[in-house]
Amino acid sequence: MRIIGGRLKGRRLSPPRVSGVRPTTDFARESLFNLIENRMDISACHCLDLFSGTGAISFELASRGAPSVVAVDMHPRVLGFLREQSVQLELPIRTVRADVFRWLKKPQEKFDLIFADPPYQVKHHEDIPNFVVDGDLLKPGGWLVVEHPAAMDFSEHPWFESHRACGAVHFSFFQHQTLHHG
Repeated sequence: MRIIGGRLKGRRLSPPRVSGVRPTTDFARESLFNLIENRMDISACHCLDLFSGTGAISFELASRGAPSVVAVDMHPRVLGFLREQSVQLELPIRTVRADVFRWLKKPQEKFDLIFADPPYQVKHHEDIPNFVVDGDLLKPGGWLVVEHPAAMDFSEHPWFESHRACGAVHFSFFQHQTLHHG
């Protein structure tokens, strides 16, 4: 796994292999961060990485100057790796070992940017935007990005902004709106 931007650009990391954990490809990550950086200044963002897995997105956010990143996953091996590398590289990443859906239902702090890359076969994948809205997790004007399979369509969600395909990887962008959905 390689960090593709920011102060650690080019740094290679060797996360443990864990069944069911697939890092977002370099190509998709590069496209994703181009899209994010056209919408916001990462160096001013309090970020949340849901289903963080190997931490590819967390490392990328921190390398690009995010002052804080919270990484939530339930795999202890990948979280241990993420925590260890964060300390070694002096990155502002805090790890939380939890079932993401249970964690989302508890009151949390608010974030400027939330990235969610659940395993494609996980139940409730399509409910992630509603969990984020209902949990009031985004600051006004904040962004949620969900990585998802091609067949999933979020365009009817009131906070939906756009969809982008990067090869076989699909991202849907949602922006915090002042009115809650019903």
